Amino acid sequence: FHPYCNAGGGGERVLWESVRTVQQRYPGLRCCVYTGDAAAGEEILRSAQRAFGIGEFAEEVHFVFLRQRRWVEAARWPVFTMVGQSLGSLILGLEAILQLNPEVYIDTMGYAFTIPFFRLLGGCRTAAYVHYPTISTDMLSALHRTGPAFNNRQFIARSKVLTEGKALYYRLFARLYGWAGAYSQCTMVNSSWTHGHIMQLWDSEPWLVYPPCDVDPLWDIPLQPRQKTILSIAQYRPEKNHALQLHAFAELLQRHPEYRAQGARLVMIGGCRHEDDERRFGELQALAQRLGVAECVSIEKNVPFERKKQLLAEAVAGLHSMSNEHFGIGIVEFMAAGAVPVAHRSGGPLLDIVSPAAVIFEDELVGEDAVGFLAATEAEYAEALHQIFRLPQAKLQAMQQRARDSSRRYSAEAYCTRFQEAMGPVCSVATDKKGQ
Repeated sequence: FHPYCNAGGGGERVLWESVRTVQQRYPGLRCCVYTGDAAAGEEILRSAQRAFGIGEFAEEVHFVFLRQRRWVEAARWPVFTMVGQSLGSLILGLEAILQLNPEVYIDTMGYAFTIPFFRLLGGCRTAAYVHYPTISTDMLSALHRTGPAFNNRQFIARSKVLTEGKALYYRLFARLYGWAGAYSQCTMVNSSWTHGHIMQLWDSEPWLVYPPCDVDPLWDIPLQPRQKTILSIAQYRPEKNHALQLHAFAELLQRHPEYRAQGARLVMIGGCRHEDDERRFGELQALAQRLGVAECVSIEKNVPFERKKQLLAEAVAGLHSMSNEHFGIGIVEFMAAGAVPVAHRSGGPLLDIVSPAAVIFEDELVGEDAVGFLAATEAEYAEALHQIFRLPQAKLQAMQQRARDSSRRYSAEAYCTRFQEAMGPVCSVATDKKGQ
């Protein structure tokens, strides 16, 4: 169940690698993808192969096309968005199960409320791959900090009564979310951060299955030479906080104007899922103009795999700015390709990926075994980029090599092995039913 299977993000790579793994391990099972995309099935598969550089599928992939996807879009629910999208997912799930009642139902996009729906009404074996919990304790704690956030409006942040009301709403929703997730018979999560939240919310012990990252074709990229190019890879979603990257880059050039003369540039690439993403894409271009860095910034969308690989080969640094990122596939791609990561000091990047991280103390770099940098503020990002730019070539290449070696934990092969271990009991039951 992946209504946005043509979006071209890291979650879609998980989807398609999962489909390929099931086809290879269980050739008797037919793989069907529920999608709300308008493109033909053949075009969706070509887009996936073009975006991720994955090989041919062992068997035909079938699609169930859904027409009610609008009910799960955030724009349709300007208030009580989580509840609204969850109710919308039930409408979409009803349409899905009426078209095809499967033997095994796997939610790979985070619509947990469809899981009891398919298990209780459809009698399906159920599984879920959770990229990011819909609700988390971090969201509750963030409510009591001052200032608005992408999911907390300013007038709510300023009102104690409204803040407490929203906290109650979050707690009630967390209980419902936990009830729904408990119906998953096989739960997989993509990081230690997500593992901790799902274990607490769903009262279960999920499988930690790191997502498949596009590392194999990147290991052959030469580590040197590199340009003063900073690369960002992320869908144009609000929580990715691309604006922080632009502000940090502007601060870097303000502090060190010599980098502008040396050709330093920031390149952003990512996918646009719908009109809201397209609008944010345009807003980022306008922000670059206002900050006076437009001539040093390139913002691109829906780029093919070869273009991404070209940029990864040029970049000396990779930029990531989402707070409490569930995992961070783009960060792993930076490391595999030799672009030193500068990631947000939270979530998966902190707990799983950029470890150990370099420490900057009195303008000096500390950490002989570091694989990258962590930051949280514009100033910290700017300083980390400055440290990368000024690293002697030998030290830079050593850090690049350590990061590349660390990235091998997240290959597609490692994902497929772990996915098979987790899904074996569920898929074996379906295979036995097929045999009968």
